[in-house]
Amino acid sequence: MEGDFLTKIRSAYNQFTKAEKKVADYILQNPKEVLFMSITDLAEACAVGDTSVFRFCKTMDLKGYQEFKMMLSLSLRSGAEDRREFDGDISLDDDFPELAKKVLNTNLNALTETYSLLDERKFSRAIDYLHEAKRIYFFGVGASLLTALKAMNKFLRIEPKVYCIQDSHMQAIAASMLGPEDVAVLFSYSGATKDTIHVAELAKNAGARTICLTRFVKSPLTSYADITLLSGANEGPLQGGSTSAEISQLFLVDLMYTEYYRRYYDRCSKINEKTSESVLPKMC
Repeated sequence: MEGDFLTKIRSAYNQFTKAEKKVADYILQNPKEVLFMSITDLAEACAVGDTSVFRFCKTMDLKGYQEFKMMLSLSLRSGAEDRREFDGDISLDDDFPELAKKVLNTNLNALTETYSLLDERKFSRAIDYLHEAKRIYFFGVGASLLTALKAMNKFLRIEPKVYCIQDSHMQAIAASMLGPEDVAVLFSYSGATKDTIHVAELAKNAGARTICLTRFVKSPLTSYADITLLSGANEGPLQGGSTSAEISQLFLVDLMYTEYYRRYYDRCSKINEKTSESVLPKMC
């Protein structure tokens, strides 16, 4: 049963290597905290390498770290069925006013934490990168692709050098063709999405500057980042594509757009006039 996952870890303990036992011990002692840790965070907490965590997942017959977190989440949920929780601290027993308040607080907390994580120096350098770039590509897959598309849609109104490709194969091809004068902006909440990591690696190897918008300071994705901008939402393994995670990233996008517009107002305002006029005939 999925709910017995923690029990499975205990029963498989003798099969683990010394490094894998360190991972198992930490998980068994801190299961709730692990749900919101990146693979690199967990590896550092256990004083082992990322590969040891990945090998632990393989020993448990899992495809990877994300499946591990999903199984762990299901196990914890099964052990707390009497609380009837299904989304964070939202309960099936909540009435509508209570539900609305909890959803509001979740989104407000995501924005507040994202604001508290802002690094003005890094953010300013990111704006410099965007200004100096010959081309700006926004990359993401799944829910993060929607954020990347929204970023392109917003910036295209004031800057013609922005692009966003939806197909993951085409993303890889585009990333491989970038150069030192280009910038890749990569969106990934977990920092562990294989396609996005691959794109980041290709862009970095091609000499492009890379800006990552993600939840965790250290992850496989941030190892390829020149600049990492952090979002503040806590998203569980069973909450993929949560609105709070998207809102926190969109806050950063909006801030980047506004600061870019403010710094280069004379040029951006002229472009904004042209793009605004271009869609007027389409409006009633």
